[in-house]
Amino acid sequence: MANALPASVRAALWSYDPERLDLEQHAERIITNVLNLGTYDALQWLFKVYPRERIAAAVRNPRPGEWNKRSLNYWSLVFDVEPKLAKRF
Repeated sequence: MANALPASVRAALWSYDPERLDLEQHAERIITNVLNLGTYDALQWLFKVYPRERIAAAVRNPRPGEWNKRSLNYWSLVFDVEPKLAKRF
């Protein structure tokens, strides 16, 4: 599967083994990391691979503790969605 991930995307997923990532099974992980850490090239790839609705869903339902607050705020404005933030105790 790593062949499907360009170097710019792999850089955003630096803490994961790209050989073990599946575009469908790990879509939320890939989308989250690219939106948080990706370069322009990585973002271009992301928007070609995943439909806008799938990317927006990852912003609407952010993984707790994995988003940079500024990135989440920015992408929620871009996609016009309100993130459903999990409350921490």
